[in-house]
Amino acid sequence: MKAMAFVDYENIWVGLAERGCKLTSEQLVQFLQQYAVRSELDLLAIYLYANFDREEFWREQTSFEKINIFTRHVYGKNNYANTELRQNAADLELMLEAQEILLTRSSTVDVFILITGDGDFLPLVRKIRAWGKEVKVIGVAGSVHRDLQIYCDKGDVLGDMLNLGLEHEYDPSVDVVRGIETLGQLQIRMPYVASTKARMGLSQQLSRSMSEIKELVRYMLRESIISEREYPDASLKIGRTKIYILNLNNVRVQEALGSKIGDVQQRCLRLDAGDSDLTT
Repeated sequence: MKAMAFVDYENIWVGLAERGCKLTSEQLVQFLQQYAVRSELDLLAIYLYANFDREEFWREQTSFEKINIFTRHVYGKNNYANTELRQNAADLELMLEAQEILLTRSSTVDVFILITGDGDFLPLVRKIRAWGKEVKVIGVAGSVHRDLQIYCDKGDVLGDMLNLGLEHEYDPSVDVVRGIETLGQLQIRMPYVASTKARMGLSQQLSRSMSEIKELVRYMLRESIISEREYPDASLKIGRTKIYILNLNNVRVQEALGSKIGDVQQRCLRLDAGDSDLTT
């Protein structure tokens, strides 16, 4: 039988993260391929829906596209002021596309695989079944809505096939030196290092997921390697932002920065002095 998979990525990612598992694009594809073989299905396509503006999903859209997953970026809000969040936007996009395929290419698909645990997809399940098609729901054990559970295979299919212990626990201490060096470079180059910019820079330089970077930041705060504070910026709507500053009195910071510590110190002094060019 021919099948297509539709992935509510944020729903699955959050469910797995709560169980301590970091889902990668390669793992997801491997799981779906193994599931298709085990279920004797010909998997024609995988469609994945997510708000790739989320820090946790930064750069993941390209990773998915490279392994032949059709991604749909569903933004949570636009870039204009005074706009509200688009609640359940990814859910709506997934349901609309699945129904379009059901109505226009019904003869090409026998089984619709929904990777989600969200009960909002029950109307879609009913619509697919009304057209005589089979539905298989796969979600994170303990996070699947009761109305969808009757369409799930028995047992923790996703957990068993992903082997939730596959990902090693992240030790932030191994990235401290490179993290200090990265923040030092940012602090020298930029008027101030906003928390969001810092996390993005660390993720890019260290090749770590955003969840790992957040753990690194928490570790650095606990160890007094960095401090955080609010900084005024008239160009922002709220007039201030949260910034990270390296603690130059910390021995680990001094050793990691080496000869560059003087340049970082100058930036810190200018921040403390409230130099007017820092807000331009």
